[in-house]
Amino acid sequence: MYAVIKTGGKQYKVAAGEKIKVEQIAADVGQEIVIDQVLAVGNGAELKVGTPLVTGATVKATVVAHGKHDKVRIFKLRRRKHYKKSQGHRQTYTELAISAVNG
Repeated sequence: MYAVIKTGGKQYKVAAGEKIKVEQIAADVGQEIVIDQVLAVGNGAELKVGTPLVTGATVKATVVAHGKHDKVRIFKLRRRKHYKKSQGHRQTYTELAISAVNG
């Protein structure tokens, strides 16, 4: 059984036993959270799509770790104008271990 969830403005396809990295969630390491924004639930060839959410469907997950992704370099240059700008960004994430999909 799998589900499509929405968290942090993005959509993820998850199944029980998987680990995913999502936008940072305010939860402690080891804490179990319940995600109730489920857009679709599938089981084999059967698919239940919500309008916009599937009623009564939840996904249980455990927070494994918090961290930062690799640095993304931003470089701007205007040729012949003596303008250079260099910048970096590291996005924070929360790693979740999906324990159950209830649909």
